[in-house]
Amino acid sequence: MPAIIFDLAFDNALGLALLLLGLLGPGLSGVVFMKLQYTESAQKDFWDRVTNLRRIGLQWYLAIFLYAPVLFAIAAGIDIALGGTGYFVADWVSQLTSNPAAFLPTLLFSTLPPVLEELGWRGYALDQLQRTRTALAAGLILGVIWAVWHLPLFLIEGTNQHDAVGFLTTRFWLFMIGVVALSVAFTWIHNGTGGSILASILLHSWTNFTLQTFEGTLRTDILFYLGTLWGFVVVVTILYGAKTLARHDNIPHPALKSEPAVE
Repeated sequence: MPAIIFDLAFDNALGLALLLLGLLGPGLSGVVFMKLQYTESAQKDFWDRVTNLRRIGLQWYLAIFLYAPVLFAIAAGIDIALGGTGYFVADWVSQLTSNPAAFLPTLLFSTLPPVLEELGWRGYALDQLQRTRTALAAGLILGVIWAVWHLPLFLIEGTNQHDAVGFLTTRFWLFMIGVVALSVAFTWIHNGTGGSILASILLHSWTNFTLQTFEGTLRTDILFYLGTLWGFVVVVTILYGAKTLARHDNIPHPALKSEPAVE
């Protein structure tokens, strides 16, 4: 918000500092509330869910790394079948032959925000929403919050949302609607892995990297954000059930300090 008020872009030191502070918001809030509310054992489990690679089974690693590429490929394939071009690669890919480090900015902005965000979104907020709501409802609610949280980025130069998407454009609405669908997929991954926060960080990072590597035509984007992303939500809900979006009841409910001890 200060960047908007003072008309700052994210191409200078002060702008980047404000961007970093904004990205810190969800994760820092999640960690603070976790420290205030969780029991000592729940706090230890929180950090284990952030760092423990073994909490993610092989099938979930496959789901994490296939989710975005496969759904985007389906949308692009349909667009090509309808006579379109389907997709094109980002500019940084063509620069690799002359500059092998051209991928580094994309890699940085694909991985840093998920680490800073997911400690709050799936690390804390999702678990709390699921205490009193179904997994599907929790995912949808968090998706709306997550989408709205992105709004300031559409008004600040130097962000992908401002420069590539634009405010109140067709792609803007596709982005906002698509984020809600993504949130349900994140809930599915989160619950399927028993609450692995690292799984959400990996899914968030790989989805970002995929969509910053392969860009779609407008029709491809419509098919992706309205078609395959939401089609996946429907399929997962049917297969796994809206209550847990998982084949087990091991949904994470970290113990709170205010809860009575079990004797």
